[in-house]
Amino acid sequence: IKELETYKSKVADLEKSIATQLDAELSALPGKYGFDSVQDFLLAVKKAAGSKSATKKKGKRGRPAAAAPAGKRKRAKITPELKAEVKSAVEAGKTGAAIAKEFGISLPSVQNIKKEFGLVKARG
Repeated sequence: IKELETYKSKVADLEKSIATQLDAELSALPGKYGFDSVQDFLLAVKKAAGSKSATKKKGKRGRPAAAAPAGKRKRAKITPELKAEVKSAVEAGKTGAAIAKEFGISLPSVQNIKKEFGLVKARG
């Protein structure tokens, strides 16, 4: 157990040493590449990486304008045709989750359509 504690202490010391060394290297980067400030350096890095946020205009209250989160899909259009297809799928015995996946809509949308057609069971 004492040996384990010794090794844990050595690991903690190494981690602290690495963190200190990394901080020193990072703080020296702007000067190494000829920039006067960290802000100028960061803008150059963002621009070089192709980040649009380096030149993006600010939105309300000085914050960067919000972009749509990656992976978020657009809102589905619930048309009368789609409602009819969902109704037939419900009547065919498919689950709400399967219907939502098949038609690319959310489960709450499926539930709302079912409710509209009176296809939900009353609680009780």
